[in-house]
Amino acid sequence: MLQQVPQSNDRRSGWQGVSLVAITYVYFLIFAQFAFLSRLAAWGIAGPAFNAVMAAMVLGGILFSLVPPRITIGPSPVFRLRMGLGISSAAAFLALLPLSRLSCLAVSFFIGAGTGLLTVTLVTHLRHWIGARNALLKVGLGTGLGYFICNVPALFTASPTHQAGFAGVLCLVGILLPLGESSVTPIQIAMKRPEPAPWSSIPFLSVVGCFAAFIWLDSAAFLIIQKSPVLKSGTWAGDTHLWINACLHLCAALVGALLLSKRGLSFVLLAAFLALGGACVLLSNPSNLVFASVCYPIGVSFYSVALVAYPSLLSPSQSDAARGRQAGWIYAIAGWIASVMGIGMAQNLGHVPVAFVFVAGAVVLLPTPVGIALLRKREFALPVLLLVVAYPISRVLAANPQPAQLSQVERGRAVYISEGCINCHSQFVRPNSQDELMWGPVKSLEEVHRQRPPLIGNRRQGPDLSQVGLRRSALWLKMHFYDPPEVSGASIMPPYGFLFHDQRGDDLVTYLASLRGAGSEAHLDEESAWRPSKEAVAAADPKVGERLFQRYCRTCHDAGGATRWQGHFKRLPPDLTVGPYLHLRRSQDPAETVANIAQIARFGIPGTDMPGHEYLSEKAIASLSLWLSQKIAQPSQIASYPLP
Repeated sequence: MLQQVPQSNDRRSGWQGVSLVAITYVYFLIFAQFAFLSRLAAWGIAGPAFNAVMAAMVLGGILFSLVPPRITIGPSPVFRLRMGLGISSAAAFLALLPLSRLSCLAVSFFIGAGTGLLTVTLVTHLRHWIGARNALLKVGLGTGLGYFICNVPALFTASPTHQAGFAGVLCLVGILLPLGESSVTPIQIAMKRPEPAPWSSIPFLSVVGCFAAFIWLDSAAFLIIQKSPVLKSGTWAGDTHLWINACLHLCAALVGALLLSKRGLSFVLLAAFLALGGACVLLSNPSNLVFASVCYPIGVSFYSVALVAYPSLLSPSQSDAARGRQAGWIYAIAGWIASVMGIGMAQNLGHVPVAFVFVAGAVVLLPTPVGIALLRKREFALPVLLLVVAYPISRVLAANPQPAQLSQVERGRAVYISEGCINCHSQFVRPNSQDELMWGPVKSLEEVHRQRPPLIGNRRQGPDLSQVGLRRSALWLKMHFYDPPEVSGASIMPPYGFLFHDQRGDDLVTYLASLRGAGSEAHLDEESAWRPSKEAVAAADPKVGERLFQRYCRTCHDAGGATRWQGHFKRLPPDLTVGPYLHLRRSQDPAETVANIAQIARFGIPGTDMPGHEYLSEKAIASLSLWLSQKIAQPSQIASYPLP
């Protein structure tokens, strides 16, 4: 009789496995698929360079999925797992640094290599860390927790640097877990795990094909949602949506694990296809977005649980070496190659063709016992296959197949909502306050009520944007999205350059440039008449002004400034060390020169790309103006004519 394993040891090792599965999913989803891509955009990696960087990641993932399982002599599984976690953690922390294109290639390769080594080693030896008791349910819990954590609003909406740092720290936590070999023997685990007989007679290539079909569909649908402001606003926009997604993923993963133990793998994959394939078809029409937003996380969690459980617990292979080789092929072909194909489909077509959903359904369904039984009864095969996708197709055909065309401003507003801009920016100038001069004329309540939904905001970590089109040019807005501190020294806003990989960035800029209401001309007159108070002028300090210039002005107004955007300016910003100053009036009165510079520094120059610094205090503006008038803006450098 086999010796019984103490319950406490089984529980401890089981939670180790749950933690490792969750850490692996969080690292790949929140860093490799989110934060790293955003960092690439911030570094200006796009086009062929971006494709090369992503190819390096895929190459690293494939190599380290296929090669390590074939090396029988060498480090123990625990050492390999920690090595995978260490490489992954190092790559995440390296992504926090400003990287060159060559460095990006290296870091991307390490991300793929670390992820490949980590995933294959984990599933190959998972039975040693997951425990014999309720092993499948623990796999479901680990998978569900991974997706749940990724959808927590505080992490999902965090800056790419914070997401990368979180992923790196999480991998370090995984390294510190006590990963000694469990005393649970393979025989005991085999006695506890469900019988995989229904799939043992199916060729392994069919198993790989099934998972490839799922990941292809998932990758395509994910990118389609990310690229469409309308779809994204109905799925991943706002805390409520994110919490719903998190709970759906966790519950679906647990249900999927329970179904694996009760009904078998073929049943779970069939259910996963009905949910995920249906979501892909429903996404072709935004009117079906509610149904798609529910089906998508359910389908993803179902197949994700199976993707971990099959090579680790359900495969008929009994040796670690055989399971490792199978896991390597599954993750190399399905995890990496199929993912790239799905992304390519989304980028080139912008939707998942219904015909492809049929093909994916055939790949998933036919090798299963259900499909085999249908093939033996040919007269029932076609009707049943049609019923698999009949309902979602009927939903699409019953609705208007062509969604209403949105204007660029409307699309930009949807991007504004989906990216959570309302969390930091208001669109409401408070009446009878300093807001009126600083941010622009007040909107009437009728204008606010006409918005669907209203975007007045409830807090203001950044400036108010209700009249931003009056204060900032389209070029300045684009520059700010690429690198906020470059054009606004005090900005804490994360970069959003990744939005310009497609039309979302230009749509958002167009929307913000449209934000200007009634009373704009009168407000410009008020700005042009503004002068700093006598108290502010008396308290001005040129040393403070010099520091302010270095922080806010020198990126555009010295010899090396604005080089990245020189070809885009309507008029290249002048080097303030030499002039000329076309917008200053000739005057021998120093006080008037200081006041003139102060007005420009505070409110910018309308009709140009010169922004204002409305958020600086009057004393700061006066100090900056005093230093400029003393050190730079000498009367001999001022042009003989001012521009209007």
